[in-house]
Amino acid sequence: MDAPVSKAMKREPYERQLKEFHGELVKLQEWAKHTGAKICIIFEGRDGAGKGGVIRAITERVSPRVFRVIALPPPTDRERSQMYVQRYLPHLPAAGEVVIFDRSWYNRAGVERVMGFCTEEQAQAFLFAVPSVEKVIVESGIILLKYWLEVSPKEQTRRIEERITDPRKIWKLSPMDLKSYGRWNDYSRARDDMFRASDTSWAPWFAVHSDDKRRARLNIISHILSSIPYEAPPREKIKLPKRQKLDDHQETSFARHWVAETC
Repeated sequence: MDAPVSKAMKREPYERQLKEFHGELVKLQEWAKHTGAKICIIFEGRDGAGKGGVIRAITERVSPRVFRVIALPPPTDRERSQMYVQRYLPHLPAAGEVVIFDRSWYNRAGVERVMGFCTEEQAQAFLFAVPSVEKVIVESGIILLKYWLEVSPKEQTRRIEERITDPRKIWKLSPMDLKSYGRWNDYSRARDDMFRASDTSWAPWFAVHSDDKRRARLNIISHILSSIPYEAPPREKIKLPKRQKLDDHQETSFARHWVAETC
């Protein structure tokens, strides 16, 4: 998975293309609401690969009631006793919804396996079962898209070091990130096993080089839009109604406290 060598995308063309894609994502949203489509998008990848930035780019201009982002915390004791994928199933999309998983049931194939949070037998059982589970999901009418973001070792180091020094990004750095950082090869082997087991005709994996964050975001959004047969639904012409005529109501300083205009 060697990253292609190319110049980093400039901000102006990125924002111009992203604006166009945002309009298409709104069309996708309205189409899903109109048709009752169910869409599930999974994002996996190495720490620092840019999953959060891609998700923010997708959801920036759409309704959070339609585009729901799921990022589950560590399982409770009760959830640990359940069938592994059980805690994820209630979050799958209903009609007219787009659900985005910021990490998913593939935690078992990745971080849990590498960091020893599950046994090797449990990891192998998951890899054996997950294609059948996803086949049931797809056969229920859900459009399932799975993306893996791949970052180079050098760029991952730069981004994690930035999380250490940048006060705006320190929240992104967890003790688990630091423990995982030294296990690059273990994660590579776990990724390859996961691809071999779960890259199926009904739920294939799509890998994306993400050293260039802007380019990766646009490539993913473009792929999502091209993978879903959406079209703009019918829409009535909108006309603003007439506003009430001014009466004898006198505007006063209705609030006791106002924010000072410092900008």
